[in-house]
Amino acid sequence: MATLVRYNRTPSFFNPFYVRPAVTRFYNTRPNVPAANVKETETGFTLVLATPGLKKEDLKINVENNILTIAYKPEATETAETFTHHEFGVNAFERGFRLPKSVNADQIAASYTDGILTVTLPKVDVKEEKLVKEIAIA
Repeated sequence: MATLVRYNRTPSFFNPFYVRPAVTRFYNTRPNVPAANVKETETGFTLVLATPGLKKEDLKINVENNILTIAYKPEATETAETFTHHEFGVNAFERGFRLPKSVNADQIAASYTDGILTVTLPKVDVKEEKLVKEIAIA
């Protein structure tokens, strides 16, 4: 009998592209990381994250050492609700993006509309210095 699900039985330390078996993908065992799209234009980059159900005040965006970090940490609230089955909810996440040298970090802007976080990363002209150095032989 043929199966539609193929398993990679090679342990992850042998295969750097190891993917968990498809059966575990149906459960919420993955860390909660929002999906992202990056689009490059002549003037810059546009980073779009799908973050439905969040408030813009709860999202934190910062740049440090050419790494753009977007994080969400929900406030600790106690609820008296008891669920028989619970799949809906948003967990804390942190996602980092390495910025190219052509991005002007001082002019990064962000907006949040209808569950979509849009981060605009303008480009700056980077003149590549060609290092030509003559080395004397001693």
